[in-house]
Amino acid sequence: MTAIERRGVTRRAPAPDETLARVRLRTGRELSVVDIGDTGALLEGTARLLPGTHVEVHIVTREGRTLVRSRVTRAAVFALAADSLRYRAALAFDTRVNTAPSRVAATHTTPPAVAPGSTYPGQDNSGRTTVEGAC
Repeated sequence: MTAIERRGVTRRAPAPDETLARVRLRTGRELSVVDIGDTGALLEGTARLLPGTHVEVHIVTREGRTLVRSRVTRAAVFALAADSLRYRAALAFDTRVNTAPSRVAATHTTPPAVAPGSTYPGQDNSGRTTVEGAC
């Protein structure tokens, strides 16, 4: 039997270096994003979210961090371990969020290279420090 796709918006799995790979609840708990679209997300983490409740999540795009009110549509235990539980929860955003890859900032950017031992113009940079007026 073929499953019928009921979503009105395409979902995608964010790349690990995207800011959308993680979201933070307003209460401070961080969750991994399994997939996300403009109208909702499937999240995974140790925070227990109850279906039917409302939560607020911080989502970071190129436009900045946005606090989005959301409704938990479903939730379930995803993984069991001797010392922890992991949950998966689906959220429906109250407002649309542009989650297109072109609108998302990378979290791991390579800093510009800095030449070691750069000198100030016209000064000796031999590693010695001199203080004027010192005895």
